Amino acid sequence: MATNFCAWTLQSPFLYNFRRPTIRSSFIRSSSSTSSNGNLPVKKPFSGEPEADVVVIGSGIGGLCCGALLARYNQDVLVLESHDLPGGAAHSFEIKGYKFDSGPSLFSGLQSRGPQANPLAQVLDALGESLPCAKYDSWMVYLPEGDFLSRIGPTDFFKDLEKYAGPNAVQEWEKLLGAILPLSSAAMALPPLSIRGDLGVLSTAAARYAPSLLKSFIKMGPKGALGATKLLRPFSEIVDSLDLKDPFIRNWIDLLAFLLAGVKSDGILSAEMIYMFAEWYKPGCTLEYPLDGSGAVVEALVRGLEKFGGRLSLKSHVENIVIENGRAVGVKLRNGQFVRARKAVVSNASMWDTLKLLPPGALADSYITGVNKTPQCESFMHLHLGFDAKGIADDLEIHHIVVNDWDRGVDADQNVVLISVPSVLSPNLAPPGKHVLHAYLPGTEPFGLWEGLDRRSDEYKNLKSQRSEVMWRAVERALGPGFKREKCEVSLVGTPLTHQRFLRRNRGTYGPAIEAGKGTFPGHSTPISQLLCCGDSTFPGIGVPAVAASGAIVANSLVTVSKHSELLDAIGL
Repeated sequence: MATNFCAWTLQSPFLYNFRRPTIRSSFIRSSSSTSSNGNLPVKKPFSGEPEADVVVIGSGIGGLCCGALLARYNQDVLVLESHDLPGGAAHSFEIKGYKFDSGPSLFSGLQSRGPQANPLAQVLDALGESLPCAKYDSWMVYLPEGDFLSRIGPTDFFKDLEKYAGPNAVQEWEKLLGAILPLSSAAMALPPLSIRGDLGVLSTAAARYAPSLLKSFIKMGPKGALGATKLLRPFSEIVDSLDLKDPFIRNWIDLLAFLLAGVKSDGILSAEMIYMFAEWYKPGCTLEYPLDGSGAVVEALVRGLEKFGGRLSLKSHVENIVIENGRAVGVKLRNGQFVRARKAVVSNASMWDTLKLLPPGALADSYITGVNKTPQCESFMHLHLGFDAKGIADDLEIHHIVVNDWDRGVDADQNVVLISVPSVLSPNLAPPGKHVLHAYLPGTEPFGLWEGLDRRSDEYKNLKSQRSEVMWRAVERALGPGFKREKCEVSLVGTPLTHQRFLRRNRGTYGPAIEAGKGTFPGHSTPISQLLCCGDSTFPGIGVPAVAASGAIVANSLVTVSKHSELLDAIGL
């Protein structure tokens, strides 16, 4: 899985309000032309009157999973991307030999296979693609109680609890694991790739996996089966039912929930948390990092798309979705071209940005009001650095989490900083003897502070300096006295306006702030015939595993049950 810790972050290579650097993309191949930025291959936008069975708007993880699976189903699919690199918030970019992750960097289960595998891994398996990964099992945490190396697995974390929180915390953690790990078989019983958005799900999911689900309930016993009824309730209800009161345990659970889904334990589904616990606290578990960076995930999906005949068009900005007689029949590009969709249009944009693509009157006012009233997560601040490794500890960890004040809450602005140094595991991401680093504030930066500012103004520049200081201090704390900010060879700061402008995200948001028990993520169909949606504005929600699952669900829904079942058989699900 990939958590909110790295579940999406941002930016574009041209994102920081200075002259755009040279960008290299290794996976845009022979069908490309040469760009004006040197001998760089860039796919041409469409000319003429193109059409496809399915047109997908946006090449984020959700859009690519949807498009690639549709190609695997032998559908004529076209993915349209506004920018000159695919991947959306998950793409990578290169400056001065430093290859930066712009999004996901904490993964697990990328190489897993079978019914309980990460949804992204299931999609890659269906495409016949694999990702070479480095494996590791720890990250550094910097908490008010102290700094320590946190390890995943069933036993190592107990040592940290004993030292920094005391024996009561150890007992409560044991109690929690004992209660929820048996529920994991139920939480993971239905492979995401088996789900579709119509009654065919009774065949591809319900009937197909009923025996294994029943077996899971029997194995759990009456008490466990009763607990499984809470899988679609807030995780805090399970925590409260266990009478867990230790402050450190409650704070740690809130932190894990926030890193996973952008909400605390009272807003996250129990099923999502239990899935994460099963991945991180079972014997032999590890975390994974793609050897060629997180951009390798995007490369693999694009390879899969093109392998099965799918098409990707970059620099193809969709201006609006064309509606005829209540049906989505295609899209109009900014250059005026019309791209016809014979079967469906799929939007990988957010719910708010999808509304902007529709003509007036296409949707009922009540539907529009419902979308606009959906609460939003806040936005991001980012710091990308390239620097000399001299003076930096040889045993530096890849990931670091800094929490400044538990009392303010993990969702408070300027309070939690996440840091990734992927060159620790993948030296090829930086020049020899150098490190590449990405620090960010995870969906906690208020857009209101930035709204209406002129990006060229001194006010904007001063605010960037002020609001990025907490990230600089966190980096200095993590890297130690050998790090000097003034010696960085690359130093880039991204803001909520960066998100809004280059990711085309309404108010630069991380996504919908829909809390478990108070609301549910929308499904994938819309009131407009032949218009579907995937991505973090739809079920199952925010995060790489969730958006991969959403793309798969939409692709499955657009083919027959027999084709869907054949794919499940082919990959052994």
